[in-house]
Amino acid sequence: MGNSTIIMADQNLAKKYLKKMRGNGRSMGTVCVYNIFWSWLGSFLGIAAVAYISQQFLEGMGLTMLIGSFGASAVLIYCAIDSPLAQPRNLIGGHVLSALIGVGCRLVLKDDPVIAAALAVSLSIAVMLMTRTVHPPGGATALIAVIGGEEIYALGFWYAVLPVGVGALVMLVIALLVNNISSQRSYPKHWL
Repeated sequence: MGNSTIIMADQNLAKKYLKKMRGNGRSMGTVCVYNIFWSWLGSFLGIAAVAYISQQFLEGMGLTMLIGSFGASAVLIYCAIDSPLAQPRNLIGGHVLSALIGVGCRLVLKDDPVIAAALAVSLSIAVMLMTRTVHPPGGATALIAVIGGEEIYALGFWYAVLPVGVGALVMLVIALLVNNISSQRSYPKHWL
């Protein structure tokens, strides 16, 4: 094989690789005002409930129930309610398993936060896939366990219970209530 043959083969491989990045689908269509309203109401009430419980019952103890990954969960469970990633098994399982993995990685690798962060997220993804609990905000929950600071570190594995497990349950209850008020919406699609 000559150099020109190798170059042509490399160019064809590069073209095929880049062609895959064009995409072949369409973006989401227009959403009706009706669904916008229900998604807004659910997310408002869900986050407000978690924040209120946190403020009223936990702040005095130096705890919080409001973590950043719950914002992403709100998008899924109040807006993309038909998504397999938004179902209760995924919401609870994805968050709790990822929290446990994140805490474990932080404890074992506390002297190497770069590896702890990368391992927490990647292991969480692998475990969520193996357990059929994929919930993308779970990756953020694992990362928060590693980079969350002293208040989060002090919780140890309790982080998976409070704020993560209890907060996700509160958001689930709100999702069950709000997403089923409308005759045009139904949540969940499945439990297990």
